[in-house]
Amino acid sequence: MLVATVSPTPLVPLGPIDLLVIVIYFAFVLGIGFYLKRFAKSGDDFFMAGRDMTAWIAGLAFVSANLGSLELMGWAAASYQYGILAAHWYWIGAIPAMLFLGIVMMPFYYICKTHSVPGYLQLRFGGGTRAISAISFGFMTVLMSGINMYSMALVMKVVLGWDIHFSIWVSSLTVGVYVVLGGLLSAIFNEVLQFVLIWLGALLIPILGLIEAGGWSKMVAKIQTNLGGLDYTHLWANLGSAADNPMGIHWTGIVFGLGAIISMGYWTTDFLVVQRVLTAKDLRAAKMAPIIGAAFKMLVPFIVILPGLLALALLPKGFLVGESEALATGGHSYNEVLPIMLARYCGPGLLGLGITALIAGFMSGMAGNVSAFATVWTYDIYRPMIKADADDAHYVKVGRWSTILGVLVSIGTAYLVMQFKSIMDYVQALFSFFIAPLFGTVLLGMLWKRATNAGGFWGLLTGTVSSIAMWAWVKADPAALRYIALSEHAKDMAENMYRALWSGLLCAGVTIVVSLLTKPKPDAELVGLVRGTTAIPSDAGLPLLHRPIFWAGVVCAAFVALNVVFW
Repeated sequence: MLVATVSPTPLVPLGPIDLLVIVIYFAFVLGIGFYLKRFAKSGDDFFMAGRDMTAWIAGLAFVSANLGSLELMGWAAASYQYGILAAHWYWIGAIPAMLFLGIVMMPFYYICKTHSVPGYLQLRFGGGTRAISAISFGFMTVLMSGINMYSMALVMKVVLGWDIHFSIWVSSLTVGVYVVLGGLLSAIFNEVLQFVLIWLGALLIPILGLIEAGGWSKMVAKIQTNLGGLDYTHLWANLGSAADNPMGIHWTGIVFGLGAIISMGYWTTDFLVVQRVLTAKDLRAAKMAPIIGAAFKMLVPFIVILPGLLALALLPKGFLVGESEALATGGHSYNEVLPIMLARYCGPGLLGLGITALIAGFMSGMAGNVSAFATVWTYDIYRPMIKADADDAHYVKVGRWSTILGVLVSIGTAYLVMQFKSIMDYVQALFSFFIAPLFGTVLLGMLWKRATNAGGFWGLLTGTVSSIAMWAWVKADPAALRYIALSEHAKDMAENMYRALWSGLLCAGVTIVVSLLTKPKPDAELVGLVRGTTAIPSDAGLPLLHRPIFWAGVVCAAFVALNVVFW
């Protein structure tokens, strides 16, 4: 049981100043929710923040919705487990996809004025495809929200010694209140606030850690001394063979499984993040928001990946173990890297700021999930399948109740995380089930007029079912790993990447074959939905510094430079 993970003795006790910082944060967050309630009266206000956000607000909310405690703790754990290879999920696993969303896909989402990604699939492929997408997305969001709860409970366990159930309920109810009151508008304003707090609090660990380690080069030398064998500190140099790196992955899994399928699927079709961009006040702001988000996303490894590497250098070898082993032995798991490093460096005052940053991350991640769940449940499940003729006020009420439902169900899903070695192994497994196949369906729908309703439906269904089936196959017969991940050396993360690749290819293949055998829609029904039938406003008349494509190029150049520096 989860109760077994509770530690009665905190590593660092909170002082009065630390408690005051945390209490002020909770009060401020709730105050924002009560204040913004007056602005969330209509469905467009509650679910889409009135579609009135600037590019900067939408962009920061876009990246902040992904920067929850799940992200902070999960990737710190992954970097301890797999080394700097975890940074791929921030660079090749994010930047190209975010730029692709802004430049190529955002015009279609924005022009058709959809409330959600399943809403776009309804317009493009019909109700069947929308139903599969909406149900799988709703299922995934409550599972993801549960991970955020579990992450926060680990912080309270390791640093404060609080009862795990108490920490889950207090934090989750706070999120539930401010999202119920102010809807997406409240979530976005809090996400921007939380983005700032996360950076202020999380910067303490890499700065103080590098000082203790003696700088980057000495940290690398200590890691090599402690671990020997496998290379934990290079991004690409050790990916020529799956046997030469701690993840057990070949570069094809990173480039194609992560870069071309999972990351493209997540950043362009996961409604949790796309919803933030859809709140932009105009098309240019909607295109700029992911580009602004990408610029900040490139910097996140310095506050997330670096703490895991510092732990490899500074903590005793074997101090942290897999989740199931930690539960069995009473030790510390990979997932506890960040709070342990926080406790190592932060005394009174600074500890309060660091804990507040993690609480902010938790609330950011959970708020994103529950607000996205409320929108998809109301517009893509409840309205089309249960009650299609109600007024706008009724749907706002349903949205508020579904937010409460999402919070309660998420609490139950927090217990599932313990079945995986680390949080991110769990998350990437979910993405390979639900996000990877969806990308093929949406991309073909936007770029290929010939794609039909039947093709979209059967492609998405085949991709989703095949991904879950491959996961079950390996669970039932571990020897199957060599066929799924192309190597017997593959770890859980590598298996997720290849499973995503195969399910994405199956989805696209079935969509193409079925579409060629069935009758397509006439062009008149595809206006605003597909390239070739939709007039996209041109940015050619804007000054160079105001064009989204220019800033996308700047971000792309910085992305290439980072990969070369850490090769």
